[in-house]
Amino acid sequence: MSSVLILGYDPRTIPGVDGDAMVAALDAQLARFAELGVDAATGLVAPDDTAEAAAVAALTSRDWDVVVIGGGIRKPEPALPLFELVVNLVRRHAPGAAIAFNTGIADSVEAARRWLP
Repeated sequence: MSSVLILGYDPRTIPGVDGDAMVAALDAQLARFAELGVDAATGLVAPDDTAEAAAVAALTSRDWDVVVIGGGIRKPEPALPLFELVVNLVRRHAPGAAIAFNTGIADSVEAARRWLP
């Protein structure tokens, strides 16, 4: 069975964001993966000094075929240092995984499918 990790910000830690709605959207993506026979999980990090440890824990929890790095980490310029860190953590801790990028939570399945075996 193929495996996918969606690595992104925990929406409940971002001021001004409806965290419950975002978690529901993530759950919908996980359900879509399950329908496709893909074992998927989320690795959610807070935008603080705990992000690296949380990302490493998620990356090393098993072998991943694809790691999808969410747009919240990748897009805003202030998050650039975290984005660089996450890419290098994936390279170091999940070297066999392809790296995919979504445009938002709702297309995480499509992002991962581009790289699934």
